[in-house]
Amino acid sequence: MIKVHRPNFAARPVWRPLMASAVEAGFPSPADDYVERVLDLNEEFIARPAATFFLRAGGRSMEGAGIHDGDLLIVDRSIMPEPNMVIVAVVDGEFTVKRLCKSEDGFVLAAEHPDYSSISIAEESEVCVWGVVTWVVHQP
Repeated sequence: MIKVHRPNFAARPVWRPLMASAVEAGFPSPADDYVERVLDLNEEFIARPAATFFLRAGGRSMEGAGIHDGDLLIVDRSIMPEPNMVIVAVVDGEFTVKRLCKSEDGFVLAAEHPDYSSISIAEESEVCVWGVVTWVVHQP
């Protein structure tokens, strides 16, 4: 059985300058030092601040989903998990990040690296969906 837990906490805004022009990933363009506005990272990345948390990923089991060891995960605990979403779950008392998949026998927490096994959710398993991963932040 899968349970969903939803806390209620407040978050503080984080403000940073947002440059007016996009940085080119192809051919370079003349630099533009004009600041368009102040960027609130809560506004940009967090739809529901009271339900959003940050976690560090550990390990390599989700590299296929673009989640690397040490990445910062932005997790929204108010989103109802659906199949194919990347979630943070508590399995038998331990946190894990996996893709929630539906199978013929129920649900599976799928790893996205060939060296790691997926976790089948048996009826007797103690599994709680802690939140849905909405953003991944990592260094290039």
